[in-house]
Amino acid sequence: MTNEIKLSIRLADATDAAVIAQIHMASRAATMPYLPPQKRNHEQVTHWVQNILLNDCRTWVAVRDGEILGYAALEGDMLEDLYLRPDVRRQGVGTLLLDEVKRASSGELSLHVFQQNTEARAFYERHGFAVLDTNDGDRNMENLPDMTLRWTSNTAR
Repeated sequence: MTNEIKLSIRLADATDAAVIAQIHMASRAATMPYLPPQKRNHEQVTHWVQNILLNDCRTWVAVRDGEILGYAALEGDMLEDLYLRPDVRRQGVGTLLLDEVKRASSGELSLHVFQQNTEARAFYERHGFAVLDTNDGDRNMENLPDMTLRWTSNTAR
């Protein structure tokens, strides 16, 4: 008998906001060192999660043994966020979150990713996303070159 704890995906609620904010900040700091220094503190990011992210997006969390490991936020057909705790990367958590978002989508998803974020770009390419366009950074608050990636399900094509 194994005592492995199963990973589950559920919709996020307001009680998850502080943990989502922590994951958002930790993931960006650990995986995107080229970003400008974070100007917002944990309390401000938690406020953003509670009042904007959870209101504007369908947001899911990945949970194992009662702990939130990551989250994904979908607004319309735009994947706004997919962030994981840095210590759980490459364990299938991101794939499970992305699969849940794909199931909830209309069969098409778009997202923006920094051009420098080669690991994220490779992750999305492995999951069927293709480059739709590139941008010099004028559409993001970091002012860094980004790209739009698009996924279309086989049934939506």
